[in-house]
Parts: sequence; structure tokens; C-alpha cells
Amino acid sequence: MIEHSFQAEHFINRELSWLEFNARVLEEAEDPSNPLLERVKFLSIFSSNLDEFFMVRVAGLREQAFGDGAPQDYTPDGLRAITQLQRVAKRTQELVAAEYRCWNESVLPQLNQQGIRLLAHDELNPQQREALDHFFRARAFPILTPMAIDPSHPSPHFHNRQLYLGAMLKRHHGLGPKQLFAVVQLPQILPRFVPLGPTEDPQFILLEQAVAARLPELFGGFDILHWTTFRITRDSDIELLEQESDDMLRLIEERLKARQRGDAVRLEVATGASEELARKIIEEESLRDAIGSAEAYSEVYRIPGPLDLTGLMELIEIPNRDFLRAAPFSPQAPRGLRSRRGEDLFSAIAQRDLLLHHPFDSFDPVVEFISSAAKDPKVLAIKQTLYRISGDSPITRALMQAAENGKHVTALVELKARFDEERNVGWARQMERSGVHVVFGFLDLKTHCKLSLVVRQEGSVLRRYVHLGTGNYNQTTALVYTDFGFFTADEDIGEDASALFNLLTGYSQGHHWRKLVVAPEDLHRRTVELIEEQIERAKTGRPSRIFAKLNSLVDYRVIESLYRASQAGVPIELVVRGVCCLRPALPGISDNIRVTSIVDRFLEHSRLYVFSPDDEAKVFLSSADWMPRNFHRRVEVMFPIEAPDLKRRILKEVVPTYLRDNVKARLLKPGGTYDRVTPGPGESLHRSQEEFLAMRDNVLDRLAVENGAAVSDNGAAHATVPVVEES
Repeated sequence: MIEHSFQAEHFINRELSWLEFNARVLEEAEDPSNPLLERVKFLSIFSSNLDEFFMVRVAGLREQAFGDGAPQDYTPDGLRAITQLQRVAKRTQELVAAEYRCWNESVLPQLNQQGIRLLAHDELNPQQREALDHFFRARAFPILTPMAIDPSHPSPHFHNRQLYLGAMLKRHHGLGPKQLFAVVQLPQILPRFVPLGPTEDPQFILLEQAVAARLPELFGGFDILHWTTFRITRDSDIELLEQESDDMLRLIEERLKARQRGDAVRLEVATGASEELARKIIEEESLRDAIGSAEAYSEVYRIPGPLDLTGLMELIEIPNRDFLRAAPFSPQAPRGLRSRRGEDLFSAIAQRDLLLHHPFDSFDPVVEFISSAAKDPKVLAIKQTLYRISGDSPITRALMQAAENGKHVTALVELKARFDEERNVGWARQMERSGVHVVFGFLDLKTHCKLSLVVRQEGSVLRRYVHLGTGNYNQTTALVYTDFGFFTADEDIGEDASALFNLLTGYSQGHHWRKLVVAPEDLHRRTVELIEEQIERAKTGRPSRIFAKLNSLVDYRVIESLYRASQAGVPIELVVRGVCCLRPALPGISDNIRVTSIVDRFLEHSRLYVFSPDDEAKVFLSSADWMPRNFHRRVEVMFPIEAPDLKRRILKEVVPTYLRDNVKARLLKPGGTYDRVTPGPGESLHRSQEEFLAMRDNVLDRLAVENGAAVSDNGAAHATVPVVEES
């Protein structure tokens, strides 16, 4: 049992809170005020989120509940693992039912109205049948592999999250048993939505329906008695603690191969599948589908529509349908860099600290920071952390160029970045070949901080330039995640940055941190200390305040500190996108705490913390949420924003904009549910992300007037998939 000073009913269960976050994502798909293809996007995101939840969180609960020697511990909310599994299953079944009501009753009919049609095989006209026949012969048939399952053909291992057709067959001539169970995997290299005509007339058939119509051809000599689609989700977390390896890169590569072989944690099967077919798969995978006993729950989901709606992303970029998408936007050069007129980036940073708010501010200066350093003859060394590396990473390529140019380049690549391990391994191999000194951090700690250090010779002095961020060095996610980036040449931060890299590469310890707050060494203690300072201010009658914008609030000791602050009279405003285990507005416990969650076009990913009001405010940005793993099992950084103009921007512009959102914000109720924030009588609508876009445009307009010319943009972009990153 976890010891804490508050009662179990004062905490919300983490897993159930996460499901309520995904319910808010689903609300965006259900919202008819969103453009139609944005609704399609949110359906896909909801499905993708749920996949990861099962692969990691449900898999972990399952191990606790049923694993050999698994500890039957309680969470701060007092629930055992089996109880959590039962409640998770119940709520997930409700959400999946709502997901398919949204698809079947709202989104799909509206797609049809817009000329984007999803056809059944018996609806195809002769031209469409001819197009499908050509697709099958030219692209599908050479790839598909029909697999019979009998004593001489044992059951194949069904791959994680792959779509399969399962069929019961009856032999009418030739070889084989009289009756047979068989499967066909639908490869991801084939389109899920098979086009049946020109792009200006978007009509499709689902791949599974196209292949199902050809099952008699794939299994010649057999009649198809019945068929269904099914999909297995497996335990896919990579656990490295308590393992020894001389080569972490090789260990990660081995675990990636094992990921597809994890235990099944969920079966999705089409509604209407024969019980005989479903039972074969359930028994093969040792899944639970029992009802009636107090300890039972179901791991089987019967789906009334197409399985795996993550595939809907194929529809998002249908041409000639811009009116069905959110308006494109153009990330702009950040304030302080818009009128450089030949000034190089290092000169600009030397003069003043710079704050970037992505995606409203362009990510280009971050790329320029590394690419300029790679070419600059004055730059001697570059040190860089990399957590999630994009598929075509200009930053990684710049690091390789810098090494080839003879600079000392060190890259800390986190190989344990969940579900990006394979890409990171590939880049690590490439960088090593280019002469970059690649290190992988600690076996038992993830390196999650976002830090870049450039050492430059300026006359007789070595000067350090630092970039710190709340998000990854990934130009793709920088278009769809809200994050902050910070450039500085502050000597104390530069000294701390060097010490942090020495810690990461050589275990160098004992540094007295000047301005950075680092986990696991000091971040938890300092966070609680900052909250306690506000408690003391309130007790002595001085103005107090806590504002925190983060992705997840789970750490029960921080939650208890916030409860004590509320009891002392500290006003606390929390913007928590995802999991929140704190219960607000409990009488006598959390009366002074208000929690909202914003789910909108861009994934809210930034971490921003403010302690004390107005001129006395201490403002921090961070790579860390308030979770035990961030405090104790990761290398994280929280860094101060001290420049008066940047503090003013955060306190007078950023924070109020988030707090007045009454369009995409939801208010957390004490019971753990969320209600949309709605404007009061006569109150205008405020949508924070739209207002940030408008602020950017207003600043650009003013600059254009001042400069007597239009300010150039960096090219319009559509927001794509704000999939939920492992926070």
C-alpha cells in the first residue's frame, strides 16, 4: 500500500483518467463544428491512442494482476490491478461503441455527401470492378499469402496491430482436410482504402472487402463458409531495468524483434463473426472473454464497422477537399528574429534571450542553430540530445556534416524513446559512421531533456550558446505540437549545460547547478519546494499563485503539496492535457484548485510553470511533467525564464490566453469527468490556439507596416497527426 497523508478517494485513478483524456479526443471527432476531415483525423488519433494504451498501460496492469509473483499493490486511489482492469475494460467498451456510432451514423454519411464514398463490393459498377481487378492482379495477389491452419500447418504468430482475414473453409475437391481454418494477413504496404477511380472522384473499397471477395481464388478447391476480420494488440513495452548489456544498441535491436512476440492483450473482431471463428482466435491467444464472475473482464472487442480506424489517416490528404480541412497556417520567424537584416543567429542570441512558441513560431531557427554551427569556422563543438528523431532529420544530418567538417560533435541518442526506438537506432548507426560521438545515456534512466549546446571561439573567449525546449528536435512534430523553445547565451546556463552533458556522457557528478533544475537529482525536491514557498506566502498574507500547464499530473506527493497549498488559500490554476490524478474542488481539500484540459487542432505538449503573481513570479519551462517517472526515472531539465520581456510575454499573453479558452477547454469535475467550458451570458468566444495564430498574424502585420513591406512566410502547412507522444 502506498503511504500518503490524504485518503484514497482524494485521488483519481491514472488509467481511468487517461481514458477520459481519450474521450475528449473522441469529442473532437463527434463535434460537428469541426471540419469533416478534421473529425476523421480525430477518429484516427483516438484509435491510435487506444492502441498505445493497451500495448503499454493495460499490458502492465495485466502483468500485475496475473503475472507470476506479481505484487498486488494498491495505487494512491486504492484500486488493485484487477479492479483497474475491470473498470478500464468497461469504460473502453463504452468508448469504442461511441467511436463507431460517430463513424457509422455521422462521419461516414457526411463523407458520402461530400462525394467521398466507401463502397461495398456488391455496389461496384463494371468500371470499378475492372479497376479493382487490376489492383488485385498487379499489386495485391503477388504479396498476399493464404495460410491454412491444421496439424501440418501450425497457427502463425499474429503480428501486433496487423489486420487479418480469418475464414472457415470446406473442401469440395483436391488436397486438404474437409474443413479448415485459414487466415490472410493484409500487409500494411497495401492501401487500406483502395481507390476505384480518378482522384477527383474519390471512391474507395476497404482492402479487407477487396481481399475477401477473392478468398475463393486464394484458397482454390475450398468453399468459403464464413469469414471475418480480426486484429491482435500485444504487450509492446520495452523494459530494460535490471538487465545487463555491454551494448545498449544491440540490446534495443534484440528487444525490437521481440516486440512483435509479446502476449496478446486485446482482440478486435468484427461484429457478426461466427462464434466458431472468434473462439478459435480467443483460445489460440489465451485471451479472457468471460462474464459473470467478480474477477472476470473481457479482452475481446466486437467491432461494428471497419477494424483499425488508424487507417483513416489515408483519407486526410484527399486532393481538392481543402474546404473539409482546417485552414493551412504558416509558421513564422519568432519575435526577435524577424528583422535580422544580415545578423547571424549567434549574434542575435548573444544580444538577448529568445523564446519560440511552436507551431505558431517556426522551427526553422532551431534547425538553423545546428546547421549554422556545422558550417561556422568559429564553432569548435556541438553537443545534442535526441529523443524522437524525425524520418528525415535535418538536425541529425547537420550533426553529421559538422563531424565531417572536423568539429567535435556529441549526440546523446535515447534508444528507449517508446515506439521510436527503431528509427533512433538507424540514425545512431549513421551518425557513428560520420564521425559523431554517439552515446546512449543510462540503462536505467531515459534521457528526456531537450538540450543543444554550441561552443564558439569568439576572439580569446569561448562562448556557449544553448537551446532548451519542452519538445523534441523533430521538425515534423513541431508543426503539430505546441511547445516552447528557448535560446540563450547566459553564462550560468551554459555552465550548467556543459555539466549536464558531462553527467550524461561520463557520469560526472558534484556540479552545483546554477540555474537548471535537473532530474532525477533535484527536480522533485525543487518542485515541492516551489509549492511550499507559495504556501508560506499565503500563510503570511502575501499574494500567492501557482499556474502549471503540463501533459500529466500523477505524482501523489506533488498532488498532496498542491492540496496543502489550496488549504492555505493559494489560488491554483492547472491546464493538464491528459492524465490528472488530482481531484479539484473538493470541500476543504482542493477548493482553490481549478483544472482544465485543452484538446484542439494542435497537441498541447508544452510544460510551463509559474510560482507567485505578477512582478515576483518565478517562471519555468520544462521537458518534464509532474509524474514519478519524470522525477525519478528520467534525466529532465526545468529552466527559468528571466528576461523581463519574455516573462512579460508569458505572464500577460500566454497564460491568460490558455486560461480564458471557452471553446476547446474542458473543466475537470471532482468525480473525474469533464465538462466543456462554455461562455457566460454576453461573454465572447475564446479559442486559445486560434488566438495564438491571430497574435502571430497581428505582429506580422505591424512589422509589415513598420518596415513598409510584407513579411515573408515559410510556406503554408496543414497540421497532420497530433498523436499522443509518450509524455
